[in-house]
Amino acid sequence: MKVIEQEVPVSFNYNVYFTRGLFERDNSLFSDIIAKASPEVARKVLFIIDSGVTEHHPGLPEQIKGYAEAYEDHFRMVPELQVIPGGEEAKNDPDIVGQLHEAVNRANLDRHSYIAAVGGGAVLDTAGYAAGTAHRGIRLVRIPTTVLAQNDAGIGVKNGVNAFGKKNFLGTFAPPFAVLNDASFLQTLDHRDWRSGISEAVKVALLKDAAFFEFLEEQATALNNRDEEVMDHLIYRCAELHMQHIATSGDPFEMGSSRPLDFGHWSAHKLEQLTDYNLRHGEAVAIGLALDCIYSTLAGMLSEEECRRILRMLKAAGFRLFTPELSNRTDEPENPASIFYGLEEFREHLGGELTIMLLEGIGKGREVHEVDFDLYREAIAELKLFEEQCIEV
Repeated sequence: MKVIEQEVPVSFNYNVYFTRGLFERDNSLFSDIIAKASPEVARKVLFIIDSGVTEHHPGLPEQIKGYAEAYEDHFRMVPELQVIPGGEEAKNDPDIVGQLHEAVNRANLDRHSYIAAVGGGAVLDTAGYAAGTAHRGIRLVRIPTTVLAQNDAGIGVKNGVNAFGKKNFLGTFAPPFAVLNDASFLQTLDHRDWRSGISEAVKVALLKDAAFFEFLEEQATALNNRDEEVMDHLIYRCAELHMQHIATSGDPFEMGSSRPLDFGHWSAHKLEQLTDYNLRHGEAVAIGLALDCIYSTLAGMLSEEECRRILRMLKAAGFRLFTPELSNRTDEPENPASIFYGLEEFREHLGGELTIMLLEGIGKGREVHEVDFDLYREAIAELKLFEEQCIEV
């Protein structure tokens, strides 16, 4: 037997920038980033915009065109902007990815061209999947416009769309060329979208930074009241912790069966599906965090006092922590309509043994490979009672 052994080290470099008024003519950030990478020629840029963004910022397409004219020596904008639906509709309709591939082809984009995606996490996921699969990869500039996208979904290395009734069944690992967070987009978010991204900050704080959780605990009411300064800090610190994890975890492309930052997500993904995506991702994550915290306490890992602090913090931030879909057919783990079926889907998505993150303490997680369904049923009942008591108050 002959063997040629080979190892190919690959490094990726991308930055997350924080700014306001990204497409105002006196803000050269976008142009500078493109020009620095390609100083010899003005590269083509295809813009993909979330329809929800154009609804709240109807002048944005013309503003982008005016910006491109002002910096035409640095980049050339593809005249035909692509506006696609926001939310899970973008990820559920396979025709949208085809539409984006057709736009890349019509514009004659090459691998040195750029796709600039402006929108929430679902649009960034869809645009990223289209970018990653056209020409085996076109440079992607993400411009997140929601809290959830700016502190989590828009800064990682994953892209994907839904298929066969499963979340992110089709996707790629493809780091973006750059991420540009423009805080001014957050001002027009409805309250559900403003709040939704807070849960991902709670998640990463619970796993990695007890001091950050204490900040969120102290500022929960301010966040629910849309304090922009507090939100700016939340987004920056949450993004920073996510970026550190991607760079230092040793498994940024999830070759193993562990996804530590998916704490609370096995049930969240299933709840999104069971509610026909009427639950926002961040809303489902808040419920998933609460459920897994109670389970961690019942399993003897997390103190009851810390569990109560977490639940109270989530409620102070305005989250609803129970939905009827949690207890539908909870005795039938093999039934696709059961919340527990989400565990099997999670294991399948990981491609190996079941691995979920639970909590030993605020700031410290613990991976487990099996769960006690009866204990989870008890956790669901306790979570329902907690929510009912909060409503009565």
